[in-house]
Order: sequence, then structure tokens, then C-alpha cells
Amino acid sequence: MGSKTPEQERQSNGNEPSGSSNAASAGGEPRGAHLSRDGDGSLGDGGDGGDDEDGDAALSSPNGAVDHEATVQSASTNTSQKKKKKKSKKKKTSGPKQSSPPRVPLSDLFPTGNYPMGEIQSYTPVENTARTTAKEDRLKLRTHLDDPSLLDNYRKAAEIHRQVRLYTQETVRPGQTLTEIALGIEDGVRALLDNPGLEKGSCLISGLGFPTGLALNHCVAHYTPNVGQKEIVLHSKDVMKVDFGVHIDGWIVDSAFTMSFDPTYDNLLAAVKESTNTGIKTSGVDVRISDISAAIQEVMESYEVEINGKTFTVENRFPFLKNNDQTKMEEGEIFALETFGSTGRGYTVDGPGVYGYSKTPSAPSRISAPLASARSLYKTINDNFSSIPFRPSLPGAVGVERYLAGGVVESYAPLMDIEGSYSAQFEHTFLLRESGKEVISRGDDY
Repeated sequence: MGSKTPEQERQSNGNEPSGSSNAASAGGEPRGAHLSRDGDGSLGDGGDGGDDEDGDAALSSPNGAVDHEATVQSASTNTSQKKKKKKSKKKKTSGPKQSSPPRVPLSDLFPTGNYPMGEIQSYTPVENTARTTAKEDRLKLRTHLDDPSLLDNYRKAAEIHRQVRLYTQETVRPGQTLTEIALGIEDGVRALLDNPGLEKGSCLISGLGFPTGLALNHCVAHYTPNVGQKEIVLHSKDVMKVDFGVHIDGWIVDSAFTMSFDPTYDNLLAAVKESTNTGIKTSGVDVRISDISAAIQEVMESYEVEINGKTFTVENRFPFLKNNDQTKMEEGEIFALETFGSTGRGYTVDGPGVYGYSKTPSAPSRISAPLASARSLYKTINDNFSSIPFRPSLPGAVGVERYLAGGVVESYAPLMDIEGSYSAQFEHTFLLRESGKEVISRGDDY
């Protein structure tokens, strides 16, 4: 907007334009006199109608001159009448939102079935990695990532993971039992999948990828609260690894994070988070596993943590260490990359108890066993889990150990570092697509 001149200021205050008084003093006609000569206020003898029909005719004042103010007012009135009334915009109604705790099925939040993509990262150029014929043949067999329905289901599982873990991060506090935390996660996953998993075979359609892992301090991984175990309460000095998976049709989104309530352990968590992100950034088609391991180890061991006046180098011993493995990643493959850091020895031993069971890859579809209860249990495993790991609390699973000797079912024990040490874990699932890698489980949190 421009600034007003003094002349414009006087006009806006209701004064006559400066030119009108000058014209009168110079002997000109009064304002409007030339219009009144035609009688009807129109110019010349053009015009289609008479006085009464001319809706745009000027209004005369009693002294015969045209009333200029009335003319302007009339024109303004007619113009305003011609303007269309603005239609009031209807307020857009927002769609359904996730509840807290998360219990709204994801299909209700995304009715079109289009779920958020993961983070897309471009590949880093790799030299001296010529393709082989065998590799190209393997690539032809990996067409699953070209299936739009598979990608939609994978992204749906990833979105469920993000929403459930966000609720976990916001609500879990010291004083809760690990059972309460695990049930909160697992109930959330089942609710968002809209599949409670109670019907025969329903857990094969969708559900948890494995029992929820809640490992504290020197327990590095593979601990979940099971029936018959002593209840464990989360304390403010604990470092808790939270590892759970969401699957649809057997395709698992596996992702893990670490929670602590004491800033003492911030550097430990930062070391492992950056190591995981470095591993993902280094990964790509034709990249050697050994190169990824070396990059992870370099980052991990650059961190130090001070606990109770003692300084620890963050140890990286599982599972990525610099090595001579020349295996390369290939297009169409799917990876879950997890790193662990510890203030202990950096390697683990099996701890007491059982985390879960699963069928071995070579397990037959049927077994011959002398006990009917054993055959029934094996059928239950096939019908409801197939190769998906399950809890020992499965009804009848007490007798599952008798199959271990025959190589039909294998067990998983908690993994422990030395007592008094602390460990952290971060993990993401990513897809090696032709256009780039999609970190499908990536979220705003990590």
C-alpha cells in the first residue's frame, strides 16, 4: 500500500476535491450542468430506453442539476446487489484418530489401504562389484517387493509398530511390572491389526512376530515375562531393551529400541543408535557384510560411558564385528539390522529359563509320538504358529521339550553379559529395492 498525499488526505476527510473550486472560479459550468442539457441525464441521444426504463440513469436534484452523491450511491447499491453471495465453506471433518492406549484398528485409520512409506535412502556407489549370472538368477526369484499388496501390508505392519511403540515410550514408567508392559504392547498390536488371535489359524494371518522382548541391564536380549516366573518390576536405574515384531502373512517388521530414566546411560544409548543408523546407511546392493560390520564397530567403540566414576568403552561384539566375510547384499533382500552395545565383556552366554520356542526349518509337517497329548500339541503349533516363535505359556507347551532332542522344536534362552553391566539395542527393518533402500520401520523417534 502506498502513502497518502495531503490532497488525498483531505478528500478522505470529506472535503471537496481541490479541482472543483478552481473550475468554478475560472468561469466553467457548474458540476453536472452539461448532463442536464439532455434532459434524461444520458449523454447524447444514444440509449435504448426512456427515463423510466434506464436503470442506470442519474438522479436529479431539485435545482435541476445532477446529484453526484446520489449517482455514486445508486451505482454502488446496484453493484453490491449484483455481487453473488459467498457460499459458506463447510468445515472439513477430520478422520478418526488413534486412541490412547492404541486400540483403533489401522484399517479404520487408513480406509484406502495406503499406508505410510518408510524412509527412502539412495544407494552409495560401489566399485568392483560385477554381477554374476547366479546372482541375476536369484534376483529373478525375488519378485515379492514388486507386489503392491505385499508392500501395503508391510507398511501397515510398520505403522502399527510405530504407533504401539510411541504409546509405550510415552506411558511406561518405573514401578510397572514387565508383565504389564508386555501385555500393553501385545494387546495394542492385536487391536490395531483387528485380530485378537483367538481363532484357529488367525495368528498365521497376522499378529506378533515373536514374544515381546523386555531385557534389563546385563540381560542383552531374549527375555520375556512368562507364566511361573518371578515378577520383575522396572526401576529408575534400569536400562530396558524393548524388542517386538508385527507380522502380516508372515512378513515381519522387526524393530527395537532402548529406554532409560537416568541420563547416566545417555551415551550408551547414543552409541548404539548411531551405530545402527551407520549400518543402515552403509548397506546397499552389492555391499559386503564385512564392510557394514567394520563401519558399525568403528562408530560403536568411539563412545565412552561413565558410570559411578568409572569410564567404559562401549563394547561391540554382537553381532557385527569386522571380519573377512565377502557375502554381499542383493536386490530384493530384506534385512533386520540390530546392534548391541555393552559396558561388559561384549559377548553373551545363555541365561536361566526359556524365552520361547519355534519349529526348526527341517521339522516335518507331522510327527509320530507315543503320547496323544504330544501329537496334539505339535498340531496346535502347526495350526497356529508354524515357524513363528511362541511363548512357553502356550497351553500344553510344558511337554514341548521332549521334541528338542529330535530336532523338531528349538528353544531360545535369555542372552546374558556379566552381571553389573549395562547394554542397549536399536534395530530397524529395511528393504533393498531397485530404486533404493526403504527403512520401513523408521519413525520420528528413531
